[in-house]
Amino acid sequence: MRSRTSRRARTAVLAAFLLALPVSGTTGRVLAANGAASGINDETAARADAPVTTDKDQTEISVTVYNSNLALVHDVRQIHLQSGIAPLRFEGVAASINPATVHFRSLSEPAKLNVVEQNYEYDLLDAQKLLQKYVGREVTFEVAGVESKALLLADNNGPVWKVGNEIVTGLPVSSYRFPELPGNLYSHPTLVWTLDNRGGTAQRVEASYLTDNMNWSADYVLTVGRDEKTADLDGWVTLLNNSGAAYNNARLQLVAGEIHRTERQLMAERDVMVKAMSVNAPAPPQFQQEGFSEYHLYTLERKTSIQDKESKQISLLSATSVPVEKYLSVEGQPYYYRNAQGIGNAIPQPVKVFYRFKNEQKGGLGMPLPAGTVRVYQADSKGGVQFAGEDTIGHTPKDETLKVYVGNAFDVVCERKQTDYKKLGGNLYEMEYQIVLRNHKDAPVTVEVREQLGGDWEVVNSNFPSTKLDSSTIGFQIPVEKDGTATLDYRVRVKW
Repeated sequence: MRSRTSRRARTAVLAAFLLALPVSGTTGRVLAANGAASGINDETAARADAPVTTDKDQTEISVTVYNSNLALVHDVRQIHLQSGIAPLRFEGVAASINPATVHFRSLSEPAKLNVVEQNYEYDLLDAQKLLQKYVGREVTFEVAGVESKALLLADNNGPVWKVGNEIVTGLPVSSYRFPELPGNLYSHPTLVWTLDNRGGTAQRVEASYLTDNMNWSADYVLTVGRDEKTADLDGWVTLLNNSGAAYNNARLQLVAGEIHRTERQLMAERDVMVKAMSVNAPAPPQFQQEGFSEYHLYTLERKTSIQDKESKQISLLSATSVPVEKYLSVEGQPYYYRNAQGIGNAIPQPVKVFYRFKNEQKGGLGMPLPAGTVRVYQADSKGGVQFAGEDTIGHTPKDETLKVYVGNAFDVVCERKQTDYKKLGGNLYEMEYQIVLRNHKDAPVTVEVREQLGGDWEVVNSNFPSTKLDSSTIGFQIPVEKDGTATLDYRVRVKW
């Protein structure tokens, strides 16, 4: 009870204090100095009073998004201009715009409309900035239900007031009242041009600019049949818009490729999961693809709206009965002292599982595939579809082969050990290795074994045929019967 009474008492004292203090008698002087105190000059006032065009004037909008967190915007509007030299406020641009890339032109009379000066206004309106803009001016505020006026002297880590002849801080202000908005605060990012118009007052104009914080990527769903011989491939474009603007009824284009830029780029992170779906017939393509410089351009055949803070997915491709091959692979260690950690025991190694297929037209594909994530699903015995793994692919032209690593085999086991090591003299050595493969599946498998060697090497003997894949890799194809075991023994001579 005492605490409540004490609070009421303090409130009453504060209200009495405010009522007792005279309002500053310098009202006329303060108001006369408003412009200088708030940093508003004639030029700023002219900008604030300039004619405004918004996205309601748009007749066309097109967005080209690069997979490097970058987009090119073309904004076409039908507007009314003043004759002679006059300002124009162009609202509705992206908050992440790069002002140095802005280009403005008339599509109606390009020779008669020129830009004299351009400003990008991004000092956006909020409560704190509004208060700061009123430093040096009188502000009406309410404390403990009492409305009062005072001169705002400063707002550095809290407002400092002059009430009568007193300097006051720490007032528990519940609300402020401002007579007007300062001319140098904007509710939206705005381009302000000073234009020299020697043409008509009604003109069709275009503003184009680059903006950051728009990105796209490709996601693929590879649904493999029970026989693991064919698969359906669905491709999706995932578009992320954090640019600070919406693009309604826009023409959308995507560029795939490594665009060189001189400034540091921050990639937007994403975590998008595409659900597998059964496709009975391929859907008509939504994107038309064409070569563009050393990149590929994908144009959406219809218009779409892209909202700010939105993740949008659009179908890129759909192909059925694509021939696929599943294969198992064991990859050897890169250094020739391979089994130093074995301590007399065989060392287990994973047997990796891959699917590979060719991006060719006769297989139902043949479209340049943008880099992205491939998620693999496989049909089970009950007719369902289960997730089997995922991998990333790079930009893949047509007629190239893709390999998708989905995980490690459960029922196929590999162990290796070095069985002999001899120094023949000088820098000449001989080493022998044994690789044991055990297949616990109810069907035979073939495992590709790839061994990395160093120096000047040759195979002395091997119980399976070997293939020299490159200067440092030897390959073997090892068949393993169901519930069986196969052992690879090979000996190499190496000169270092």
